[in-house]
Amino acid sequence: MKRLEITDAEMMMLVVQNEISRSEDARYDHRLHGILLVSRGFSCYEVASMLGHTPRTIENWVNRFEDDGLAGLQEKLRSGRPPKIEKQELNRIGKDLRRDPRDFGYEQNLWDGKLLGYHLSKEYNISLGVRQCQRMFHVLQFRRRKPRPVIANADPVAQKLFKKNCVKIFNAQT
Repeated sequence: MKRLEITDAEMMMLVVQNEISRSEDARYDHRLHGILLVSRGFSCYEVASMLGHTPRTIENWVNRFEDDGLAGLQEKLRSGRPPKIEKQELNRIGKDLRRDPRDFGYEQNLWDGKLLGYHLSKEYNISLGVRQCQRMFHVLQFRRRKPRPVIANADPVAQKLFKKNCVKIFNAQT
């Protein structure tokens, strides 16, 4: 039989590894293949090279398989990073955001990431960056509001005339 070759094998290997990492079932099957290769006599180094992992990872799979059988190769819940802010504090912060920033002695009249970061450090002794504070707005289901610019000493009659003229011009062009 003629030896087959895959064009751009390096890229295809990355694509397949990416696909394996996306699915719990695919990761489980991938671990099974690793165990199968070790049971066929390949070393952890050889299997790691073939599957794109470290030898220590393959060794961990083998140890888990030896200890718990097939169940040892299945996905387990991962705790992840513990949150900096507990649920109760998050609710309190949400209540703070529903109030006017001036109630807390701030000069701004709308909340933004920078002000929330300052508020959290002052009131809750929590240090978060501006971007994390913006994410917190999203978590608490707030949307970003920006004040409309107000032209100083503007003539309201001239503004209405301008708007009416813009509409007439726009309608005439279409």
